[in-house]
Amino acid sequence: MNDIVITNLSKSYTKNKKEVFVVKNLSLSVKKGSVFGFIGPNGAGKTSTVKMLVGLSHPTHGEITIRDKSPKEMSVRAIIGFMPESPTFYQYLTGYEFLDFIATLFALDHKDKRIKEVLEEVDLTHAKDKTIRTFSKGMLQRLGLAQAIINNPDILFLDEPLDGLDPLGRAEVKKIINDLRKKGKTIFINTHILGDVEEVCDTVGVIDKGELLRVGTPEEISKGHKDLESAFVALITERRKSTK
Repeated sequence: MNDIVITNLSKSYTKNKKEVFVVKNLSLSVKKGSVFGFIGPNGAGKTSTVKMLVGLSHPTHGEITIRDKSPKEMSVRAIIGFMPESPTFYQYLTGYEFLDFIATLFALDHKDKRIKEVLEEVDLTHAKDKTIRTFSKGMLQRLGLAQAIINNPDILFLDEPLDGLDPLGRAEVKKIINDLRKKGKTIFINTHILGDVEEVCDTVGVIDKGELLRVGTPEEISKGHKDLESAFVALITERRKSTK
C-alpha cells in the first residue's frame, strides 16, 4: 500500500513572460511504513515539493494524494507531521512550554503525558525547563522533530533534518528516525547528506532542476559505482551535459 502518491506534479512561475519550472512532471510513490529519501543539489526542487505535499503550496499542475485524499483535507493534516528546513522557535520559551503550545494547537487529550513521551523520544527531557535560546544546533533539530511528532502522526515530512549537525548530532537524529520507522511511520526526508541516506532510507529519489532522474533503493542507484555519492554525482553530471 502506498501512503503518498504524486502524479505529474509541476510547480512553475512566470519570469520575463516565460514559464519557469521549479518542479516538472514529477511522479513517484512512497510505501506505507518506509523511509523515502529525496536527494538533490541545492535548488533542485526538494523543498518546493515537500511544501506542496503538506499543503503549504499549491501545484500548477498534477495531483498529490496522501492515503487517497488531498493534503488540503483536515483529516489528512491530522495524520501528518512536518519539520521545515529551518524551524523557527520562540526563543524565550522553555522546551516544555513550546511543546505545550504546539499540543494546544492540536487540542491533544492528555497533553502533559504526550509531551513527556515526546521529550523522551527525542532525548530532551533533561532540557525541558531550559530556554530554547540556550539550545545547541542538535537540540534545536531534535526539538523540531518533537513538534513534528507531537500529534503522533502516521506520516512525517522532514526537510533537511540532518543539515548543519556534527557527527554526534547526526547520529542522534538518525536514531530517532530509525525508532520512528520501527513504529511503522512513513517518513519522507529531503536531504543532500548522501552518506546518511544509505543508513536510514529504504528508497531514494534523485531530483535535479525540478526533474526526477531516478528512483530505487540505495543499492540499485549505487550499482556500478563506488557508493551513493559517486552515483549521484554521475547522474547529475550526465543530466546537465544532456540539457546544455
